[in-house]
Amino acid sequence: MSLITATVLMNRLQAKAKLRHLQVLVMLGELHSVKKTAESVGLSQPAVSQLLADLESLLDVALFDRLARGVQPTPAGRELIPMAARILETMAQATEALTALKLQGSGSVRIAAIAGAISGFLSQAIPAFSLAHPHIQLHVMETGSTEWALLLARGDIDLAVCREPRTPPQGCRFWPLMPDRFVIACGPQHPLLRRKALNWPDLFRRTWLPPPVGTSARTVFDQLMNEHEVQAPLSSVVTRVSSLTWAMLKQQHLLTLVPFGVVRQWVDAGELAVMEPPAPLPFTPVGLVMPQEGLSSAAQTFADFVASLQGPAQEQDAQALA
Repeated sequence: MSLITATVLMNRLQAKAKLRHLQVLVMLGELHSVKKTAESVGLSQPAVSQLLADLESLLDVALFDRLARGVQPTPAGRELIPMAARILETMAQATEALTALKLQGSGSVRIAAIAGAISGFLSQAIPAFSLAHPHIQLHVMETGSTEWALLLARGDIDLAVCREPRTPPQGCRFWPLMPDRFVIACGPQHPLLRRKALNWPDLFRRTWLPPPVGTSARTVFDQLMNEHEVQAPLSSVVTRVSSLTWAMLKQQHLLTLVPFGVVRQWVDAGELAVMEPPAPLPFTPVGLVMPQEGLSSAAQTFADFVASLQGPAQEQDAQALA
């Protein structure tokens, strides 16, 4: 029997694979049921089974184990499903971009942004951009502090809005947009807001909602407790879910240490309040990471626009704490 090489598999897929194969693969991985998958994609159960059998034949590998109560991905299936999902997501983005291009003629920009960039900067910048450039379509996704680099390297996004990296990815540059700092966040009714002067011993006598372990805020928080040789009372809740964090702060007299960019949107809305720490605690600025060459006209327009907001954004940042 001849060896099935990667080139052979690629040739088979290019000649015979269809998007329907990938759609069925992804839905089976999500639903673990031929019946539910058939209902989801609008096909009969035999048609779904046949599409799966065809794809397994093309790849010469079993992608799912057939069980009495559904199907479970094999190791090969688990490897292939997320890749197929990315292909389908890219196709969806392509159709949206082409539609926008046909209707409006100015293209689209794919952006990955961390939570602090969304709340602290993009929540104001993007509405303003959409008014100034209604013919450019923006696709914005929220990512973790490191995921954006992989998305940029794969070409899945045009640019990222994130903290300044120690070293920008190869072929990319960092363009600072917004300085940031750690602040003490709390509910708008917290009694300490009436105090004119704060010190760490008083602050550490209050109950804190601790930042999650592994975050920069938690590192700084722990260092401050060590410096002052104190263990602050901690809430029993530790969460990375921002909406739950803000709900806890609003409903209880808790404090938390957080970058101002992360909480700014809720402060502007009057949902939360912030206090400056007794001594400044600067943090890594937020900015754009983008390729040095090959940026599309639409992406360059977005980059130029948000860069023009850098001055006004810093002024508003100061006013928010006035």
